[in-house]
Amino acid sequence: MTNKSYLAFLDDGAQKLSHAKVPVLSALPSFVPHRLRRKWRATRSRIRSRQSPTSSIASLETSFSPADTLRSLRTHPWSIYDGQYLILAIVAIFSLSVSEAPGPFAKTFAAALLMGGLVLPISRQFLLPFLPALTWLLLFSSCKYIPADYRPAIWVRVLPALENILYGANLSNILSAHKHTVLDILAWIPYGVIHYVSPIIVSGCMFIWGPPGTAPTWARAFGYMNMVAVIIQIIFPCSPPWYENTYGLAPANYSVPGDAAGLKAIDTLFGVDLYTSGFHASPMVFGAFPSLHSGWATLETLFMGHVFPKLFPVYVFYTMWLWWSTMYFSHHYAVDLVAGSLFAGIAYFWARAKFLPRVQPDKEFRWDYEYVEFGDPQDTTHTMLDIYEEFHPLSDSDDWASGSSSSYSTGGRSPSAGSRSPIDDAQSLWDGDTVGSDTEPVR
Repeated sequence: MTNKSYLAFLDDGAQKLSHAKVPVLSALPSFVPHRLRRKWRATRSRIRSRQSPTSSIASLETSFSPADTLRSLRTHPWSIYDGQYLILAIVAIFSLSVSEAPGPFAKTFAAALLMGGLVLPISRQFLLPFLPALTWLLLFSSCKYIPADYRPAIWVRVLPALENILYGANLSNILSAHKHTVLDILAWIPYGVIHYVSPIIVSGCMFIWGPPGTAPTWARAFGYMNMVAVIIQIIFPCSPPWYENTYGLAPANYSVPGDAAGLKAIDTLFGVDLYTSGFHASPMVFGAFPSLHSGWATLETLFMGHVFPKLFPVYVFYTMWLWWSTMYFSHHYAVDLVAGSLFAGIAYFWARAKFLPRVQPDKEFRWDYEYVEFGDPQDTTHTMLDIYEEFHPLSDSDDWASGSSSSYSTGGRSPSAGSRSPIDDAQSLWDGDTVGSDTEPVR
């Protein structure tokens, strides 16, 4: 068979294969909404043509060369926001110093592995936003090794007193007074299942449907909220409701093991030993205030509501559902839940004002964005200044204003990413991955 005839044979076979009808697969499009199919065809055509207009801000780094990292680090414009990495390093060194396990060789290997991942551009784009959450996990797991002599006394009466002062009763005891198997399962779904997988689901949603830069902002807000909450739990330890139900208001000490409380019913129901042993070995037994269960749910509600505003009531319902489950299982007082939501609100609104890209209603996926804008939208009423800018675009001397929440390019009225884009062709990847880089608003 000659070369030409062989190629013709391959082309003919490929065409027949492409026109072949599979009964099951051919029926699938009828079950997919037309709007989603149209979006998928448009995205697929852009991928095939390799002419995506948003490649500069939505594409991912694929380089394995450490030279690219060193080059971008040399050109990185340092700012006050880069001090976050010094704080993370201090917390990580403290956690590693007090931790008794694993051994020094394992700690050194893990540190070397992390440094190696930060050197490679392809992994650095994911590791940098994940550093706050990684530091929180390290601090949380090592806090049980802090000697009791250096830890403050445990507050047993504060939270019950606040509960009665603010709400006139102990809401946790009221909600947990009546038990039933159906109520156990209803409380277990958000508290023992959804809670642990929700950060992964939210991260995927932020990456796929959020504007470019939303996922790193979510990861940093999530990590810093958790880290600050654990630090407060270390310096202000408070007993949860199950301690009051078991020991009364007697003084507590750090030798008291953790208790799964109401979750023991789930282990009994399914015949497993999951939550009982897990909470018994918890490194943070007296970390009732603030509630990170509430903090997680509230932060997830705010970020998901930012990307999917029409579904915001659903996320609020989930947060209220989890609030009830935490008190039903006697794991938190109502004041703990309010404090956790307050911390989440601070983390979200700080991120939204400084770093969170605005959602554009006509965009579906991250790859549809041609530019991104930050901060709250400005008033759309026309003023004399708007008319002046219409006929006199910003000059080079007005570059300082490009950091505003809504800016225009110097060549026309089309919005410009400027220093607001997560990654620009003229910028280094390190700049795009750093909170304090020139990709963030100039304040």
